[in-house]
This record gives sequence, structure tokens and C-alpha cells, in this order.
Amino acid sequence: MEVYIIRHGETIWNAAGKLQGSMDIELNEKGRAAAGALGERLEGVPFDRIYASPLIRAYETACLIRGHRNIPIIRDDRLKEICFGVAEGIHHDEWRTEESPYHFFYTKPECYVPPKQGESFQQVCDRTKSFLEEVVEPAWKDTERIMIVAHGALNKGLMCHIEKHGIENYWGKGLQQNCEATIFTYDGSIWKEK
Repeated sequence: MEVYIIRHGETIWNAAGKLQGSMDIELNEKGRAAAGALGERLEGVPFDRIYASPLIRAYETACLIRGHRNIPIIRDDRLKEICFGVAEGIHHDEWRTEESPYHFFYTKPECYVPPKQGESFQQVCDRTKSFLEEVVEPAWKDTERIMIVAHGALNKGLMCHIEKHGIENYWGKGLQQNCEATIFTYDGSIWKEK
């Protein structure tokens, strides 16, 4: 089975450098164009199932990639982006400074303490593990291709489970770009990046 893990297209807040987290921000024109272009590149790929975060930026990206294919898009709350709580909407530059209580988010995720009302990496990993173990992995017997459209930090949580990384290696090869697809195969027991 092949699993395509795709990050949503660019939003106004992506372009402005703001933390989105659980905020429901729409795609901008560049994001819509990129999602449409990815849909054209994947037009010949016969997906059996499509899952998406219920947040509009991921759902709209999934719709644009799906195009005219008659496949329902299943929204799953476990695919929502990490919640940044009271820090949602601040600029990434403020987040990354040494003075910021959240600067470990990218540099030492195992030391990251989420903002008030925010989520930890462990909480995201618990959600992504649950989704993979309950939805994706059991589908390998009767499914050839699954598309998952979600978010930057959330997708890294999926990949942590797939690649068996601890939170200290959460960012691995780095954050996916908007509308970037990472493809894995799963044979019922072993995951591999394609």
C-alpha cells in the first residue's frame, strides 16, 4: 500500500509568517494554484481513500488535489494541526527568539513546553499514532493508495510514528513545504519511504 502524506497549500498566514495551529485559515491564491498543480501531477494516481484535517486549508487542498475523481474526503479530527493555544497568530520570529519560552519548538522538541491551552508534541504523537494504527495500517489488505492531507507539524507526527523516531528527532529531515507530498509504502508490518 502507498500512503501519500501531503501538507496543505499556502495560506495568508503562512505568507505573513504567523503561527496558525488550530486556527481555521483559508488558502491564498498561491496555495490554491499549488494544490491544483499537485492535483494535475497526481491525476493518474488511483487513490482509494482520501483523509484530511477538518481545517479548511487542508480540506480545500484535498479537494483541489482530488479534482474530478469520485472519492469522498474523510475528515478526521486527529489530523488537525498542533494547537499553539494563546500563541496562535504571533509571528514566527517572535516564537523563535532565545527569549521566547517556546524557542525549543524547532530546536529541542523534547524540551518544548506548550503555551497556555496549547498541545505538546506527545499529544500530537498520540493522535497521529491512533490515526495510523486505527485507520491506515488496517487498510493495507484491501487498499492500494491513501492520500492524507494535513499540516506541517502534524505530518511530522505521522512520520515520527512511521519512522519510529522519538520526539527528540521530531523534525527529522525538516518541515514539508506547502503542497509537498512524502510517499511511504506499508506492507502490513514495515513502513518505508518511497
